[in-house]
Amino acid sequence: MSDFAFFSGTWDVVNRRLRKRHVGSDEWDEFPGVTVAHTFFGGNGSFDEITFPTKGFSGATVRSYDTARAEWSIWWLNSRDGLLQPPVAGRWTDGVGLFYGDDVDEGVAIRCRYTWTREGDDRARWDQAFSTDGEQTWETNWIMEMTRRPAG
Repeated sequence: MSDFAFFSGTWDVVNRRLRKRHVGSDEWDEFPGVTVAHTFFGGNGSFDEITFPTKGFSGATVRSYDTARAEWSIWWLNSRDGLLQPPVAGRWTDGVGLFYGDDVDEGVAIRCRYTWTREGDDRARWDQAFSTDGEQTWETNWIMEMTRRPAG
């Protein structure tokens, strides 16, 4: 519970996204973002909106803590298509959050993994990786390095 409370506030984000997935590419696109995050339900929920000023779209994430299962579910949607993506679910252990789910990417069935790392009070990292072989191998395809903006 309250694992994402640290994320409340405004963050500058450096995004690195793989240009082509599922082909062994190592070509990355780097672009800025700004995230504004909030908690709700006394810390058992979290919401953020990220804008990508050079890309012309924005995204939103909703997180909800299931007290019975002691795990978080995370949903993503973006302004391009407005579709709520299938959730990933998992938990935080020793400062690292691992969240997994099933999805389809470019017609390929995938296992999706989000990794959250809290790096003190003012820095965090998120990355997304896909596996097409039952979690034997993972291809990281999006990395966000986040730095908190000073209050005020």
